[in-house]
Amino acid sequence: MEKTIENSKISSDFSRRTFLRQSVLSASMLTALPILGCRGLKGQTGSSTTGPSSWILTLDDGWLFGGKLIPEALSASFDDKAFEPVTLPHCATKLSWQNWDWQGWQQMWCYRRHFVLPEKFRNQRVFLEFDGVMVGTEPTINGHTLPKHLGGYLPFQYEISDFVKDGDNILAVAVDSRWSNVPPQGSPKGPQRVDYLEPGGIHRPVRLRAAPQIFIADVFAKPVQVLTENRRLDVLCTIDTKIVTDESIEIRVELKEGANLVSQAKKTIQIDSIGAKQVSLALSDLKNIKLWDVDTPHLYHLVTTLFVAGKPIHDYYVRTGFRDAQFKLDGFFLNGRRLQIFGLNRHELYPYVGYAMPPRVKRHDAEILRREFNCNFVRCSHYPQSPAFLDACDELGLMVWQEVPGWGYLGDDAWKELLVRDVKDMIIRDRNRPSIVIWGTRANESANDVDLYNKTKAVAKSLDDSRPTSGSMTGGSRKNWKTEWHEDVFAYDDYHSAPDGTVGIDDPVPGFPYMLAEAVGQFNYTRGKNFDSYYRRSGDILAQQFQALRHAQAHSKAAANPRICGVVAWCGFEYGSLVNSFHNVKYPGVADIFRIPKLGASFYQAQGDPKLRPVIQPNFYWDFGLQTPRESLKNAALFSNCDRLDVFINGKRHATLKPDSANYPHLTHPPFFVDLDVDGTGHPELRIDGLVSDRLALSRSFSSDPSQDQFAAEAADPKLIADGVDATRVVFKVTDKFGAPRARTGGEVTFEIAGPGLIIGDNPFALEDSGGIGAIWIRTLPNQPGRVVLNVRHSSLGKKTVEIDVDRF
Repeated sequence: MEKTIENSKISSDFSRRTFLRQSVLSASMLTALPILGCRGLKGQTGSSTTGPSSWILTLDDGWLFGGKLIPEALSASFDDKAFEPVTLPHCATKLSWQNWDWQGWQQMWCYRRHFVLPEKFRNQRVFLEFDGVMVGTEPTINGHTLPKHLGGYLPFQYEISDFVKDGDNILAVAVDSRWSNVPPQGSPKGPQRVDYLEPGGIHRPVRLRAAPQIFIADVFAKPVQVLTENRRLDVLCTIDTKIVTDESIEIRVELKEGANLVSQAKKTIQIDSIGAKQVSLALSDLKNIKLWDVDTPHLYHLVTTLFVAGKPIHDYYVRTGFRDAQFKLDGFFLNGRRLQIFGLNRHELYPYVGYAMPPRVKRHDAEILRREFNCNFVRCSHYPQSPAFLDACDELGLMVWQEVPGWGYLGDDAWKELLVRDVKDMIIRDRNRPSIVIWGTRANESANDVDLYNKTKAVAKSLDDSRPTSGSMTGGSRKNWKTEWHEDVFAYDDYHSAPDGTVGIDDPVPGFPYMLAEAVGQFNYTRGKNFDSYYRRSGDILAQQFQALRHAQAHSKAAANPRICGVVAWCGFEYGSLVNSFHNVKYPGVADIFRIPKLGASFYQAQGDPKLRPVIQPNFYWDFGLQTPRESLKNAALFSNCDRLDVFINGKRHATLKPDSANYPHLTHPPFFVDLDVDGTGHPELRIDGLVSDRLALSRSFSSDPSQDQFAAEAADPKLIADGVDATRVVFKVTDKFGAPRARTGGEVTFEIAGPGLIIGDNPFALEDSGGIGAIWIRTLPNQPGRVVLNVRHSSLGKKTVEIDVDRF
């Protein structure tokens, strides 16, 4: 399997100390070094036409998990036969979808991995790379303990060239998942001080990487003057060398669109000292470049090659896009045109496994936000999120606010040093991504700290001066903003009621670009205080109906003021939390924790182009059962992108509707309203026809007769990869006879699986708690292709069978 490492960090301090212990090689020894090939080894980077790339050996499968750490388990001679085989990503504790017990992961955990160094790795520099471990990591390789790393969301690496050997190598990893003095943690109040829970484990990939004695450690490709004919790509290469040589060293960069060469440049350098060296180049003559935009996210590849004595030694690949994103006093501009930011915040927490979902599943979140919810913007709240998710954002045209870990709390000096380090690591990892248009360099909703945030901003600007910085402000931190705030964009978490009990939107601060980083959430707009609006699918239906309308109000009112760049509302998906939660799940998501849209999503689903996908989404349940109050059908909202809706009850026209542009004047597609308070004793059927330009674009029907209810189950992906990591979601639900969800239904669902797959989820699953709809995930087994057959049985509505093909690669 091929994977590309983008924006690899320069070696850690530990690795630099290792450099100093090495001998300086002669030029003749350098040219005799074996050149790394580009084909044949699992996990290598993309093939090259100009020279060899780093070898990558993925370490996601073949792990042994020992549970709670015992010191002797870190020894190379320890007998680990009793350990449990696991694959990465991995959560150290077994979880349901609710009622997470945070004390369950407050432990030191032990993971072990045996590996044999590939032949191609010999005589090369070997690096051990972690993409993310929660929350402290202390690896031991063949009995040699490496420095402890603190922090759960960003990559880190070690050079282990001195410690690997022929034959069996033992990597033992002590994972410290206890509450620690590291962002966002550290408060003496413990996990209840942070809005999101952080289950422990190795929740992102791990790999070995081999590179020559001189190699390219990092490349930053920065588009400049994008909207002019003089546009160029400034390229900053970091060369990491363990040797000194008199040989000719050349850096060559090639910008490619597919296989076509767009532009190239080269530079000759001298290697006169060991360590890191930066080299700058520029690519010009880019008149025909296609711009990256939300509707046309055009991407290019930059190949940087290191030549020694005319021979290609090492390649480094990054992906980039050309776009101009500007936050101005009169709004946000993408490629010179004003674009209203229309977005949602996202947490990366999932049911059953916390953060430990594979890339396919994380990519689906971006697809939901962009394609189903029509968002053009996502805020990564409140920590740097996975490369898999960000890859999808680049490809889909979903703009990103990337943010350092934090939630309201600021710790001591050691804590603050880690926050500054996180800013650095976040930007180095992600600065080539065209989707990222702003850096969040303040801990979310934290108090003003002039010294700290001057440091984080300065670090951001030193590494990437092409993007603005920001951080969410609350009413408390906004009071002294004129003297204590020094960011580029003022981003405000606006939670307050208008006099009529609808969503209130404050005026922007003067003199700076302004946007809303949060709005709606669980704030109680009716009472004008507290965050106790629980939009639970299994909860109060009247409360559920408020959610979509609150989001519609926030976006419409913000768009009325041209000074406001837009709204990133709270939030996309439900998540595990101890703050204002129910059974340790927080319910502000317009989709539930399974990523299944709730009534609150109906507003977002309707904001797309009807020519591409006409939408009719009722903000109600067509149900006259005892649990559904008749009041829920009075002046009920319908969200649609059609021009007109014709409503029929039992085949008879009930109403003809036009969108409510008077009360929602700044929405592309305002809601429709209709009175459906009718006699339900005969189980009437509802039909809604949507017309665009007086032509029928979509018709949807709904049954109120529960005796005809059905049970449905469906997998998100028909095919998976047999790597033991890949997974897909299986949604199951009770519906009416037309497929619409039935409100607040119950019953028990059980699962039987045959074939090369595992069930990730509750078995059995109680539907009553989740409101009649839920999901599990199916994960593949290592090197076991075939067909997964999943039987999904409801306690009273029968069985459905889901089949998933599993290919080897």
